[in-house]
Amino acid sequence: MLSEHPSDVKFEIGHVLFIDIVGYSKLLIHEQLEYLEKLREVARATETFRTAQREGKLTRLPTGDGGALVFHTSPEAPVSCAMEIARELKKHPELRVRMGIHSGPVKGVTDLSEQGNIAGAGINIAQRVMDCGDAGHILVSKRVADDLENYAQWRLLLHDLGTCQVKHGISLALSNLYSDEIGNPEQPKKFRTTESKVDIVTPTAPQKSIAVLPFENLSEDKANVYFADGIQEEILTRLSRIRDLKVISRTSTQRFKNTAEQIPDIAKQLGVATILEGSVRKAGDKVRVHVQLIDAEKDAHLWAERYDRQL
Repeated sequence: MLSEHPSDVKFEIGHVLFIDIVGYSKLLIHEQLEYLEKLREVARATETFRTAQREGKLTRLPTGDGGALVFHTSPEAPVSCAMEIARELKKHPELRVRMGIHSGPVKGVTDLSEQGNIAGAGINIAQRVMDCGDAGHILVSKRVADDLENYAQWRLLLHDLGTCQVKHGISLALSNLYSDEIGNPEQPKKFRTTESKVDIVTPTAPQKSIAVLPFENLSEDKANVYFADGIQEEILTRLSRIRDLKVISRTSTQRFKNTAEQIPDIAKQLGVATILEGSVRKAGDKVRVHVQLIDAEKDAHLWAERYDRQL
């Protein structure tokens, strides 16, 4: 949770690179940790990252399966960084990522731990841009593409995709950034109007339907599993109060505890359109909860959040 003082809020234009690991939810826990660390290592090693950090022109915003880098320099910075990351990741084909870039308003905020953080529409839209892509894609918003068109070195790498429908009925005009060696030249699935419908999770799954999977206990004390179960129960109780929302019972989801089954398969068996999953880490009186909502048909994140609390 973030707090701010309205009189102190200062907006500025941030140039945002949002990146996540494709198929992160399917990975084993140790794989998730290894891949995240490798991604951080690759990003931190780029010249663009190091220069911006050295000049105090970079803000990092970690997420559960990736993160956002906000450059307070120029629209070229996140693009250059994305290209450097993509070039290095060719050495690690097992690490499949997608990236989205946008320039928009951001502001400094303070989180519950009194640490400086950043938020704003610029970050939110960068994530939506990224969500329109598949593994290997580097997608940029029209605003960024228009800025890059002024530079010959970028002009030949920009390929117009048209518009992509995202949350709340918003349409984003996007371009795909790639060269012969970097990026993904394939049209993203969300732009393919003739895409086959055979992979739909289930034609009878209500749009307003959800299953809350057992939360994973990441605490060193395995006895804290009861705490993770309690969080799942509390979420189920609150969701059940929402009218017209089909909520699968805890009993039905328990068989998927510690399962290796993929999200689309679980959703198909339960007859739901969305899956909520998460993890809990408790140390002393401090608790960290990661939650992510997944569109089962697309196996794509709709929303993710981290909560830090002190009991």
